[in-house]
Amino acid sequence: MIVQAIGCIILLGILLVLCTNGVEGRKSARQSRKYGCLEYAAISCRAHGASLADFGGVSDGTTSNTKVFQAAIDHLSQYSSEGGALLYVPPGRWLTGSFNLTSHFTLYLDKDAVLVGSQDESEWPLIEPLPSYGRGRDTDGGRYSSLIFGTNLTDVVITGANGTLDGQGDLWWKNNVIVQGITILAPVTSPNTDGINPDSCTNTRIEDCYIVSGDDCVAVKSGWDEYGISYGMPTKQLVIRRLTCISPTSAVIALGSEMSGGIQDVRAEDITAIDSESGVRIKTAVGRGGYVKDIYVKGMVLKTMKWVFWMTGNYGSHPDNNYDPNAIPEINNINYRDIIAENVSMAARLEGIAGDPFTGICISNATIGLAEKPKKVQWNCTDVSGISSTVTPKPCDQLADQGPEKIALCNFPEDSLPIESMKFQMCSHSWKFL
Repeated sequence: MIVQAIGCIILLGILLVLCTNGVEGRKSARQSRKYGCLEYAAISCRAHGASLADFGGVSDGTTSNTKVFQAAIDHLSQYSSEGGALLYVPPGRWLTGSFNLTSHFTLYLDKDAVLVGSQDESEWPLIEPLPSYGRGRDTDGGRYSSLIFGTNLTDVVITGANGTLDGQGDLWWKNNVIVQGITILAPVTSPNTDGINPDSCTNTRIEDCYIVSGDDCVAVKSGWDEYGISYGMPTKQLVIRRLTCISPTSAVIALGSEMSGGIQDVRAEDITAIDSESGVRIKTAVGRGGYVKDIYVKGMVLKTMKWVFWMTGNYGSHPDNNYDPNAIPEINNINYRDIIAENVSMAARLEGIAGDPFTGICISNATIGLAEKPKKVQWNCTDVSGISSTVTPKPCDQLADQGPEKIALCNFPEDSLPIESMKFQMCSHSWKFL
């Protein structure tokens, strides 16, 4: 699991090995038990480190380690300007509530380490709503802190040798409370379990992820109505690739509906979805303002879908009655190419906003195999405009057919974003157990 966050928090992924070579590998068996050594891939290697056990952590799965995690991280934060620090979580079941990370920090989970989310509500503090939302997403007031939390962080890595984060979210879902955090595997019947939520993030990469979710596998956001407009921090330069998704009631990739700060330059490729409601879904409404533009998607393989393409201009929930009814979102330059789908009920549902159509939609080289009992109308298009080439079944008239010679239509950028050139180096860290 490898995660590097720069300027915003976004989670998850994995890779690391225990190191036994060199001087450490030549120590006696007795000495080896006193020392730990890790090798891991990261953009930034850390100069300092410690084990959670050094701070009195108990890995029995029943003793709370919330204060232990926070004490360890608070102690290691002193090294932020001195090469940063790593906290190693040893084997065991580590029960914990929410804790805050710090900048220039690596949280490393051993392959046999399990972080278990506490079911004691007192260990999940209520915090202020995101400034770009103005209030809680589903209810008034604050929000519960995430299991692993932090704001205004720089250079954060969550990694390990295939350790496990178990949020134990079932209790919270039956309390109708949103657990804010990262879930890669969730029951498909669980509510509001977006897999990965980049919100007001710039230069972000999501890759090699497998997500089973009761909500969108990746939900891209940037604030809600007047609060998101005022905060004005878009999500942009986002790369999503080699994603496999199962989400029977939601989208593989959702853009919005909270997109009032803007969403721009999203590049998604090599996407596989099984038994999911829709491929890439754009969700917005009058009052959102903002924009979704310069979206590029290629190389999708979709099996058993309700819709392949879905855009919605009437996703009408609002934080309060203070939103601006004249804040009209801009949806433009949306590109899909090289799509193969099978067992699909309906090819597309494209619904713009009356008087404010979604423009610049391009779909090319898309073959959609229909289910045994598909919808009679395969393309439902209102208040949209664009072009198409070599798409089966034939698109609506609003997507003017350019002919088979334009099969390479819908350009995918050839340049690379800065995040794509960032590479991991092998770091090592050793310490003596207390």
